[in-house]
Amino acid sequence: MAATKVIKLVVISDVICPWCYIGQKELLAAIDQMASIPNLCPVKFDVEFRPFRLLTSLKDNDPPVDKETWYAQRFGKDKYENIQKMVGVRAKKVGVNISWGGLLSQSTLAHRLLQKAWKDGGQKLQQPLLTAIFKAFLEDEKDIGDKEVLAECAAEAGSFTKEEAIKFLETDEGLAEVDSMIADTRAKGITGVPFTIIDGKWAVSGGQTADVYVQIFTKLASLEIPTPTGTPAPSK
Repeated sequence: MAATKVIKLVVISDVICPWCYIGQKELLAAIDQMASIPNLCPVKFDVEFRPFRLLTSLKDNDPPVDKETWYAQRFGKDKYENIQKMVGVRAKKVGVNISWGGLLSQSTLAHRLLQKAWKDGGQKLQQPLLTAIFKAFLEDEKDIGDKEVLAECAAEAGSFTKEEAIKFLETDEGLAEVDSMIADTRAKGITGVPFTIIDGKWAVSGGQTADVYVQIFTKLASLEIPTPTGTPAPSK
């Protein structure tokens, strides 16, 4: 029997980004599909989320702003309406109903909690928390700059109790690490998310469909092991 192939995925994204939420759904769907593809060696996926800040003008301690107002000012009314339509159609295909209301805060608190989850329990704790935060902000119009909201997400995901999450978020633990990770990502020339690095060698940018990931994973897990074709990952 062939040895199990471990495929390491590093997904750089921001929890305020609709395309990152869509991309996460597509990636997880691709992973699920791999179990039914014949003539492959056994595959295990190790998926790690890493932070990115799209809101470079918003400071961690700035008060939240109205989401719709911010988008309209950032893109202009017509472009914003087009974005809503385009994102909405794509999101529905993966079972997501994007809502554009609510408040917009810097995402640092969420990133810190997600990195804490990764350190404590890897993808088992991090992925459910990431999904809960995405849903809270992008579907339920909740302010993810609110510690209580994040604590509720943590409890819902089973990553931490509300009390554990609040206690952690009241400190600065993990802040320097998140800042360093984001700076390192930008230093490598990555300016847009989602951005997925596969086995440290190949990169997939943007919210690709599950089929794109399946094609790459199939090549990596093929018993013949051909070299995948794709964009080389940024150097470390």
